[in-house]
Amino acid sequence: MKKFKRIKIRGEVIKAEICDTVFKRARGLMFRKDSNSLLFLFKKETRQPIHSLFCKPFKALWMRDGKIIDEKNVRPFKLSVIPKEKFTELVEIPLKTITK
Repeated sequence: MKKFKRIKIRGEVIKAEICDTVFKRARGLMFRKDSNSLLFLFKKETRQPIHSLFCKPFKALWMRDGKIIDEKNVRPFKLSVIPKEKFTELVEIPLKTITK
């Protein structure tokens, strides 16, 4: 069963699916035609890179303590995208869902 959390980013509330298993984290947005935003939560600060293999374009927001510390528009088939700083939360938002 999918779990969701509403998160506020720059005054806009986004409904994001929580990726809380190894499989959900590994899959991320891969192979999804239509997807909700995804929220990855980490127990410790990390600087773990992400990839966009088999994904449609998305915006990645790296956060710590609920504040955005880095963001990037990620194109498909990038092998490694690394944030500027360590983070505890990552939000992946499919670009087609962004209205602003």
